[in-house]
Amino acid sequence: MDTAVAGSAPDIASRLAAVTDRIAGAARRAGRDPSAVTLVAVSKTFPVERIREALAGGVTDLGENRVQEAETKVPLVSADARWHLIGHLQRNKINKALELFGLIHSIDRVDLGLAVAGRAARAGKRSAVLLQVNLAEKETQFGLGAAELGAAARTLAAADGLVLDGLMCIAPVVDDPEAARPTFRRLASLFGELEPELRRAGHPWRHLSMGMSHDYPVAVEEGATLVRVGRAIFGDRPAAPAT
Repeated sequence: MDTAVAGSAPDIASRLAAVTDRIAGAARRAGRDPSAVTLVAVSKTFPVERIREALAGGVTDLGENRVQEAETKVPLVSADARWHLIGHLQRNKINKALELFGLIHSIDRVDLGLAVAGRAARAGKRSAVLLQVNLAEKETQFGLGAAELGAAARTLAAADGLVLDGLMCIAPVVDDPEAARPTFRRLASLFGELEPELRRAGHPWRHLSMGMSHDYPVAVEEGATLVRVGRAIFGDRPAAPAT
């Protein structure tokens, strides 16, 4: 018997309650309504049984990094769950991503966004997306640079097939969560600068996807509307399957 799975129900329930309480506390400290923050439970590498336990505990939104992993899970999980693609999107996975995910967080360059727009338009739909910003300006990290964000957003806002719904970033992983605060504050500032123009163009522009297990309370204090939390809910992550 897999003891981790067999004993996981109370573990996930208690972890989820703790995360929810910390989100609410952070929102209240910032003078925000806790209901304005959506918890995206990052289920990558976890089995469907654990995902179902999280859904039973009140999770409504699930995040996956890889299209191919989500493809195996989505049919086995409640149809009421909303799936988010939070990892890098390869061009050859766009069509499947459009089928599986309600929100793509990781439009990290203009040509990818235009490719998504074209595929969505040909399928007679509009895909809700976030623009990923690389505030760390590291070559090893995906994302648009802050200096190019405005022009990129305007180009993609004019493309049929896309609904621009906000920004996403990955803050540096640091020992002190407070060290991530300037990154979150900068993303919120960029979001606000673009908001009037994109709203006038007809885009909802509602979301700041920022904060993970080690720093999500700080992200909420700085305006996050989507926090991507995996380990703090599910525990240590099993090894990813070989590809």
